[in-house]
Amino acid sequence: MTLERTNSERSGFCGRAVHDVGGLEFSTIDQTEHELTYYEKRVDAMLMLLIGKQYFRVDALRRMIESYAEQEYDGVPYYDRWIKAIRNLLIEQEVLSAAEIAQRMNDVCDRLEGEGMSVDREPVK
Repeated sequence: MTLERTNSERSGFCGRAVHDVGGLEFSTIDQTEHELTYYEKRVDAMLMLLIGKQYFRVDALRRMIESYAEQEYDGVPYYDRWIKAIRNLLIEQEVLSAAEIAQRMNDVCDRLEGEGMSVDREPVK
């Protein structure tokens, strides 16, 4: 299957892709080292496992993230972009269907709530 590469353009910047923000005026980037959160570590581990199993490559993840619209790209935290791209690639590569992912997420939420944890059941869009 040949995948068409489509990058959204950043509004008002003459054809510049959404992810190409070098030199643009944005808020200050916090460059201090910080410990990754449990969630960030899990997302990173999931990506490494999927790449190791050759379900897709890092380039596919980058392609998926770079295809996001401006609001989607700017309004979503870094690791949330990754998890959304992972979900979409699993569906695109027919590893899992959207329904299978939703069911597995519900199963995990049920288990965590059963253990007394509060969970966010909002699906990845």
